[in-house]
Amino acid sequence: NATTRRDAENKIVGVVGVAQDVTESSNNEREVAAMANELRQLVDNANAPIFGIDIHGNVNEWNAMTSSITGYMKEETFGKPLVSTFIVPKLQKSVQEVLDNALRGNETSNYELEFRTKSFETRYLLVNATTRRNADGHIVGVVGVAQDVTETWKRDQAVTAMANELRQLVDNANAP
Repeated sequence: NATTRRDAENKIVGVVGVAQDVTESSNNEREVAAMANELRQLVDNANAPIFGIDIHGNVNEWNAMTSSITGYMKEETFGKPLVSTFIVPKLQKSVQEVLDNALRGNETSNYELEFRTKSFETRYLLVNATTRRNADGHIVGVVGVAQDVTETWKRDQAVTAMANELRQLVDNANAP
């Protein structure tokens, strides 16, 4: 801080400066900023879909893998309501309940979610909903870390269909 120094007649005769050494504070801030940047890169480049919402349910996190599987770029999703925009209608109520619970601090592991993609396909995910808190411990949103199980789901559906066909063939062969 600097201020003028005046004499008895209020004429400027100099400057008074007061300083504070913030070297240590500045170094700590740089370290924190570097760590935050590193975490941002980990989230953005993770091999798992990661998405998040604020306390109003609007998207505020959408990593590269989520973009890859849904076809929506991060910029297209931010600020939009996650559930009504990206979740298939039949699961919107149950997904909203999971997110509401997480917004109250009650986290859920391995819940099933079906994302509606930009090309109107469905991606099947297993998701852990984790409460996000700020530095003061206040809840500020939810982050979902997911596993894309679409291919497994499709295989299971095909196996079930083949088993049903086989059962029908056996029943027809045993019919009088």
